[in-house]
Amino acid sequence: MASDTDQVSVRTAEVTTTSRTSRYTRCRRWVRCILSSRKKHYATLLFVSIDVASILAEILIALITCDMGRRDEPWVEPAEGGLQIVGLSFSSFFLLELLVTVWAFGPRYFSTWFHCFDGVVIVVSFVVDLLAHGIVEEIASLVVGFRLWRFIKIVNELSVGASERIEEFEVKVRQLEHENAELRGRLCEAGAS
Repeated sequence: MASDTDQVSVRTAEVTTTSRTSRYTRCRRWVRCILSSRKKHYATLLFVSIDVASILAEILIALITCDMGRRDEPWVEPAEGGLQIVGLSFSSFFLLELLVTVWAFGPRYFSTWFHCFDGVVIVVSFVVDLLAHGIVEEIASLVVGFRLWRFIKIVNELSVGASERIEEFEVKVRQLEHENAELRGRLCEAGAS
């Protein structure tokens, strides 16, 4: 026969497990709210814009040095090195964002082709950015096209922001219609009296 101490231990273990599970669930829900927020979409829009600007700067530097025929200018190497660091930083950030998003939303995050393709672009960009410091440097120019995909992400972020605003306006319209109907009813009652 189990002692009272054993029963208390089992109950304590059950409560602790339930507490951890609910804390984990609350944490995922909280992260989902943050990832779905307007502020997050605007922050992503800002980061993607800066990343696209750095990609365009890389292209501009490549065009200028090619046109001049001299890559030995003193400013070229530091500028390219700095832009590579910026590119790797953004690739790392977007990879971290992808991992957190998949954790928060689960596999259903990839239910749309946009998220699937965006995930592939993020992973490929990150891998190429990591390997772009050696033999793979020539192949790295292909990733510029992939990274420019992030420009499409800007459009997506803007459309998400617009749809959120539309939802807010729809709620407000419903509230005003309800209030209007209520006031009309009062007017009719006052006029009938």
